[in-house]
Amino acid sequence: MRNLSSDSRLLSLNTATVDPLWSLRECIEGCVRHGVGAIAPWRHKLVECDLNAAARAIVDSGLVVSDLCRGGMFPAADAAGRQAAIDDNRRAVDEAVALNARCLVLVVGGLPPGSKDIAGARRQVRDGIAAVLEHARAARMPLAIEPLHPMYAAERACVNTMAQANDLCDELGVGVGVAVDVYHVWWDPNLEAEIRRAGAAGRLLAFHVCDWLVPTNHLFLDRGMMGDGVIDIRRIRGWMEDAGYDGTCEVEIFSAEDWWKRDPDEVLRVCVERHRTVV
Repeated sequence: MRNLSSDSRLLSLNTATVDPLWSLRECIEGCVRHGVGAIAPWRHKLVECDLNAAARAIVDSGLVVSDLCRGGMFPAADAAGRQAAIDDNRRAVDEAVALNARCLVLVVGGLPPGSKDIAGARRQVRDGIAAVLEHARAARMPLAIEPLHPMYAAERACVNTMAQANDLCDELGVGVGVAVDVYHVWWDPNLEAEIRRAGAAGRLLAFHVCDWLVPTNHLFLDRGMMGDGVIDIRRIRGWMEDAGYDGTCEVEIFSAEDWWKRDPDEVLRVCVERHRTVV
């Protein structure tokens, strides 16, 4: 089993980490400059240039696309909204295929406006993924459900634990897996067992890292660099490796008051260093 922290070529830059300052092309060039072997674009970065041109630039750089962020956001107040989400996710599958991504990450969505029915929202998520799954299977593009911390249940993701994600995979079948983001799942007392469960079924599709700061000043935009917070990232990485995960280690940091204000080359330099010493 290879060690995910032994080689920066096994490190992936999620473009959110330098999003406000670098274009997609600059992200690609930065990865090459710092020896980072993979990239994970957010879909809004693809709008900056032609999709095929983006795919060519990534291939020409020698980078791997660890995943495309993101699909999902399935729940809606009416049938038209739910169908619009399904149509958008099918487009996201096609974009992921064009980029030769390892998977399409799904941030599944929260409660529709005005709703208090979280069970109903979870049913809409299940039905939405099921409606996209035939298209994804035909395209051979795995869908990676990313459970988000419970604080996001209302507006971003009503799938909040690895157990819920694994249960959805059991129900939906082939073509669906899990994206493990330490920021969202580090607190879960069942995390190790659920990682093993996902690994045994071949469902571990992506591994995202950053850190949980104390105090956290903003629930969405105050993630820390690996090693600056309380998450035992190396232990979780070990669980991933033991469960058979052999993909990249993807740095995804939303940091409006710190890392987004720094020189992106400094950010990548620190990412590579922390990947070697902390992750």
